[in-house]
Amino acid sequence: MTFSLPDHDPVPPLPDLDVPLLTPPPPRRGRALMIQGTSSDVGKSLLVAGLCRAYARRGLKVAPFKAQNMSNNAAVTVDSDLPPGPDGPRRGEIGRAQALQARAAGLAPSIHMNPVLLKPQALVGSQVVLRGRALGNWPARHYHHLKPFLLPAVIDSYRRVAAEADLVLVEGAGAATETWIKQCDITNMRLAEEADLPVVLLTDNDRGGALAAVVGSWMLHDEAERARVKGILVNKFRGYFSLYEPACRTMTELTGWPFLGVARWFEGAAQLPAEDALALERPATGAGAGLIVAVPHLDGVANFDDLDPLGAEPGVDLRWVRHGQPIPAEADVVLLPGSKTTRQALATLRTQGWDTDIRAHLRRGGRVVGICAGFQMLGYVVRDPDGIEGPPGETEGLGLLDLETVMTREKLLTEVETTDTLSGQVLRGYEMHMGRTTGPGLDHPWFRLDGRPEGALSADGRVMGTYLHGLFGSDGFRSHWIGAMGGRASGLDHAAQIEATLDALADQLEQDLDLDALLALAK
Repeated sequence: MTFSLPDHDPVPPLPDLDVPLLTPPPPRRGRALMIQGTSSDVGKSLLVAGLCRAYARRGLKVAPFKAQNMSNNAAVTVDSDLPPGPDGPRRGEIGRAQALQARAAGLAPSIHMNPVLLKPQALVGSQVVLRGRALGNWPARHYHHLKPFLLPAVIDSYRRVAAEADLVLVEGAGAATETWIKQCDITNMRLAEEADLPVVLLTDNDRGGALAAVVGSWMLHDEAERARVKGILVNKFRGYFSLYEPACRTMTELTGWPFLGVARWFEGAAQLPAEDALALERPATGAGAGLIVAVPHLDGVANFDDLDPLGAEPGVDLRWVRHGQPIPAEADVVLLPGSKTTRQALATLRTQGWDTDIRAHLRRGGRVVGICAGFQMLGYVVRDPDGIEGPPGETEGLGLLDLETVMTREKLLTEVETTDTLSGQVLRGYEMHMGRTTGPGLDHPWFRLDGRPEGALSADGRVMGTYLHGLFGSDGFRSHWIGAMGGRASGLDHAAQIEATLDALADQLEQDLDLDALLALAK
């Protein structure tokens, strides 16, 4: 019996791929090592971040690289392939994981560290971003037709990174043995072959099945691919290694790949920005006391690392509200985060009854905050005439601010570092959105950045919205805001906490693994 799903829609025309490539390609300066995984979420991103910090502390110039990432958690880069705009050089974007790895290595994030970024939009597939340029929305089955045309830009970006570094740590994507899409691979073995990269295979012990995953990977690789793999690492290990050691020996006996070591479970991982929304599926870790901030888990949730600094505050109980749960009546603040599907997120708000909960919350004297898409939802209507996020149309907003939003094809990417003259606090953040918001509500801004109004504030001050991502990462502003909401800030230096966590991760990897041996595998 055969089973198939209909694929009636035609493949869209290829977008303009006039990407500047360096000719001749620059020579590779240093060595490179690729970390591939037996599946998604085995900890590749965190391991690479830790290795970036560990080798950078040894005096090497280390750079991360991931050809293709799928995540709605993105970071603004210092560069772009786009021509300069009226306000100067344009910015690009890469996955948050590669930005964290760059930080661990002591580098500014660059579009070349993650040349292809896929930003999932449930109704239309994913927005494809190539070196900072949005190429439009592509369903998965059509994107596979596009990938071979992206490969030259991927290889060019890798060569640019490798020309400037002593060591490039290359991260694969998902599982390295997805044989059904092998013909259009641009990020695992095809990249390893094109760039002549030695590979370490990473599996994880936490979910079980590591032995089968490693042996299954060996079976699915061809002889040339097997020869490229230089060894096996087990990640996220908890327990007694003496009990697990026989499984490690069996991995080598059945595959011939050397066993390179075990990295223990890293307890500090929750203090670092998560790569994607898989992290939100894990149990909540709210403190249960202090200022209660409730966050509805919206469709297409994006850039939710905006909330990490709040979650790190001991006096803030950050609660993600799952589908089927009401917004808790005891919440002090309801915070609507970013989303790649604003109209769909609004529909979910109503389906879940959260719109009713929000109005009841305001009647009780609570406060509501919207960031980016959350800001757009606070207005009267969100229009999408060109079908940027899904089918063309419009959706009624919550009507809490006198605003309306129209989705546009041009994405605004900009960094902000300035002083808010209303609160007197320094703000650092970035804008990353495709909609444009207008209306009388903007006459009452939440912020005034060097005299420029930004965001909106209701007349009673209890509803506030902004396009600024990352604002809670500014320690002074976060403390000011927590106090204004009735809570007590701790004086946390969030940036220092991240740096200390990266150092602790590197320290643990130095203990768990033979980093000299891993470095010797790089070529």
